[in-house]
Amino acid sequence: MDKFSLKGKRAVITGGGSGLGFGIAKAYIEAGATVIIVGKNLQKLINAKEELGESCEYIQFDVTNLSKIPELVNNIEVKIGPTDILVNCAGTHLKKNALDTTDADFLEILNVHLLSVFALTREFAKRMAERKKGCVILISSMSAVMGMKQVVAYSTGKTAIVGMMRSMVAELAIDNVRINTIAPGWIDTPMLHKAIDQDEPRKQKILNRIPNNTFGTPEDIGYAALYLASDASKYVNGVFLPVDGGAAEAF
Repeated sequence: MDKFSLKGKRAVITGGGSGLGFGIAKAYIEAGATVIIVGKNLQKLINAKEELGESCEYIQFDVTNLSKIPELVNNIEVKIGPTDILVNCAGTHLKKNALDTTDADFLEILNVHLLSVFALTREFAKRMAERKKGCVILISSMSAVMGMKQVVAYSTGKTAIVGMMRSMVAELAIDNVRINTIAPGWIDTPMLHKAIDQDEPRKQKILNRIPNNTFGTPEDIGYAALYLASDASKYVNGVFLPVDGGAAEAF
């Protein structure tokens, strides 16, 4: 079981203050890692730090501030230490019909779910490649697998990072930098509740699509991310892993 240990590893998790990012941070700390959670909501970061304990540090930062990402990465590497694992988990949501989605709406979502993900991955991967080791985990979505209404911008971003992953895997595998993608299904998080709490028909339609007939938990994503970050998956590279209670297959 030592292959699943992250003892001595340092992980940066964007969006780690709540939801899926928090679930991943918790799993990593349980496995022995030191975790740096990054997010723009200071109170969420403080609350997460209190719960996660001494193995957690936090940095307040808006990942859509693309021009400042190289400085962020450099500060983490210099002040905290070399990063072994990057998890791109920061997220936001927009529920809007495609024909009502403005260019500004579309770009706002892509900034969070695609442009910042590329910039962070690029900057951390430069250093990982120099050290000849590193792991990047991207968070996609079931909306990259199945067509869903009212999420055109979100779906576009979550689909595009899969193509980004494949291209970067082809370049970075030689430097022992692995990049994999998790596609969560419908997970019991604040973002999910924001999307469905006022839409009972949509909630029931979603549950009917899930063979397990229940929403997942952040822990389900956390342990999948733990496997992909550990030495147990050292020969796993470029994988698109649904964690969805069978929803993708049922679709």
